[in-house]
Amino acid sequence: MKSPSLIRRLMFSVTAAVISFWVVAAVGGILVMHDEFSEIFDSALQETTERLASLIIDDILHNDRTDKAIALENGSVSSSRQYLTYQARDASGKILVHASNIIKGPFPAPLVEGFWQDDKARYYTVAAADNTIFVQVADQMKNRREATNEGALALLLPILVLVPLSLYIIRLVARRSVNPIDHLRQLIAAKDSGDLTPIQAEGLALELQPIVHSVNTLMGRVQSALEAERAFTANSAHELRTPIAGALAHTQLLMTEVKGAANHARVEQIESSLQKLKRLVEKLMQLARAEANIALADKPADLLRVVDHLAEEFQRKSSASDRIIYERHSQARLFKPVNSDAFAIVLRNLIENALLHGAKNEPVTIRVEKDGSIRIINGGKSLSADELMNAQKRFARGATTAPGSGLGIPIAMEIAQQMQAQLQFLSPAAGQNDGFEARLNFTS
Repeated sequence: MKSPSLIRRLMFSVTAAVISFWVVAAVGGILVMHDEFSEIFDSALQETTERLASLIIDDILHNDRTDKAIALENGSVSSSRQYLTYQARDASGKILVHASNIIKGPFPAPLVEGFWQDDKARYYTVAAADNTIFVQVADQMKNRREATNEGALALLLPILVLVPLSLYIIRLVARRSVNPIDHLRQLIAAKDSGDLTPIQAEGLALELQPIVHSVNTLMGRVQSALEAERAFTANSAHELRTPIAGALAHTQLLMTEVKGAANHARVEQIESSLQKLKRLVEKLMQLARAEANIALADKPADLLRVVDHLAEEFQRKSSASDRIIYERHSQARLFKPVNSDAFAIVLRNLIENALLHGAKNEPVTIRVEKDGSIRIINGGKSLSADELMNAQKRFARGATTAPGSGLGIPIAMEIAQQMQAQLQFLSPAAGQNDGFEARLNFTS
């Protein structure tokens, strides 16, 4: 699931709020504007009717009446754009004078003074000559709606420009506002067990300083805990090495002096336990060095020379001389700013793991590819995905009788990560139906 973006959420939330307020304000303005327009139009209609009434009455009284209505239409003005039209009618409803034929026949408004409205127009009636003549002026509703619609459009059209402009400006402001957060995130993300120095709070926003203080406090506690753990592991392993070596020497000497099969077997069991304890102490020493971040160096080193020396060392050992096969591509090169001792610890653990847990009657191949990747392949039955995962846990021991402490692979993984190298485990080995393969490849 994709993680939500703080900037995107802020940008759309603020923009939605601004647009919502703008629309609400525009709708409120349209309603107020509609009421005000109605008042203005009604006032103009009433005033026009009252002024016009005296002129029409005077014209009617001073001219001879005919049965035919007098038309006073202004031909210079298009009837479609004529806002006001009027009629003068007698008490029976007969039209005496009319201004245009926009509204055919008598107006539907009753002959009663005041306003009257239908879907087509709004009318105002004035009674004159003792309620014998009625002057009515009609204001078409389409003109009022047109005025309201144009005003509403003038209020709403800016929203079309406001939406993209608001998105851009809010995005720009939000990005600049969260830059300190992103900077702090990068500072925290860069921290690991090898770099727990406090983060500088100077220059950061006031709201972020409590976070920096809390992170620094936490890192201080982690640093103290790690240093205590490493010191205990290193000191314990160092202090145990000497007495174990002495006890092992005395046990081996005792083995040559005891007589009897039963006594000899007991001494061998003691020696086996001491050898196991010795290997555990060595692994604990390696683990302490791995957790001390010894992997990187200031200058690049030729790591393939380390591979050559280790392969030769294992080939000289009587227990592994007939099983080690070393293959190195003639064009392989591997120069990296890596501590040679740390690199040797990784390879030694991987080779020892292959010798201990691989099939005893099958070889262990150390192969350096052209791209500098290193493959260590051993025979034996394939491991399941769960067994592969379990092998990468500290002190994990699978279904095996081979000696070991369960620390070799975790130590190799810890140092490989510090070296910025990728350590992969495959079972079955690549190109085989069984076996196990450890592949070390530098990513950069």
